[in-house]
Amino acid sequence: MGSLPNVVEDCFGLLKLYSDGSISRNPQVPCAAPLLNDDSVLYTDILFDSKQGLRLRLYRPSSTSVTNLPILFFFHGGGFCFGSFTFPLFHNLCIRLTTAFNALVIAPDHRLAPEHRLPAALDDACMALKWLKGQAVHGNVENMDPWLTGVDFDRVFVLGDSSGGNLAHHLAVRFKAGSVELAPVRVRGYVMLSPFFGGSVRTKSEQEHPCEAFWNLEMYDRFWRLSIPVGSSLDDPMVNPFGPYSQSLVEVPMDPITVVVGGGEILRDRVEEYATKLKQVGKKVEFVEFEGQQHGFFTDHPFSQVAQKVMQLIANFILDNSN
Repeated sequence: MGSLPNVVEDCFGLLKLYSDGSISRNPQVPCAAPLLNDDSVLYTDILFDSKQGLRLRLYRPSSTSVTNLPILFFFHGGGFCFGSFTFPLFHNLCIRLTTAFNALVIAPDHRLAPEHRLPAALDDACMALKWLKGQAVHGNVENMDPWLTGVDFDRVFVLGDSSGGNLAHHLAVRFKAGSVELAPVRVRGYVMLSPFFGGSVRTKSEQEHPCEAFWNLEMYDRFWRLSIPVGSSLDDPMVNPFGPYSQSLVEVPMDPITVVVGGGEILRDRVEEYATKLKQVGKKVEFVEFEGQQHGFFTDHPFSQVAQKVMQLIANFILDNSN
């Protein structure tokens, strides 16, 4: 009789990968935040990919008089292994974004690793944007989802948090400036909040600040081991956008990008390096550091004083790129 499989990867006891390749998930949602209910915002869930059974959540102001709403896509974090629009912290943030920007917010789910390793999450993110294109192409009252009436398909912005920020980068590269492939939908710009990148060569902040209050470098490495293709490395193009195996972005036209990071993050130097290299190849990018803040400072506390500064930053970005 053979021995029982042993645990080879354990994420907080919520996700376990065993030596025989089997996986177990604890159904407990790893978020204790209370669910925010705001009468000024309505939301509904819609199936956007029947093949994969993927849904998204639409948020919009409850006022029926609101028209010409900009569209904000929000891609959640979770290291590609966790996360859903149903998680209270992501739901609460989308409520916040809807009211702050008087916008239609779209929060798609994607398949999770290690059951579905990268680039599955990116494929699903692309499908979500193409779903919106399908709605815009059939943009009349008879064929379009009623939740999308009164929106401005010409003013779409993509916001990604952590691993969602990684997805935002790859979407910017995939659809390129002007997002012609998505017409009549037009993506105007991308906001990346502490985008989750990596690489085989450690940065100074990774070497000298291996721990935050919660996060540490070993956790990040574990997420990568669970999410990248089997046999790949930290220089996989999905991990390291400027690594030895990644495409050159010199000739790739990209929409404007704002990159945000906390000064106390392990990822701080890697995120700054990303923005610097984008500038070096001629892309329009703004890098903003919030001193002393740690990973997740915006999504974990969306009503804090520093979060309000991030909201203003996003508001300015939307205004600057709406014409």
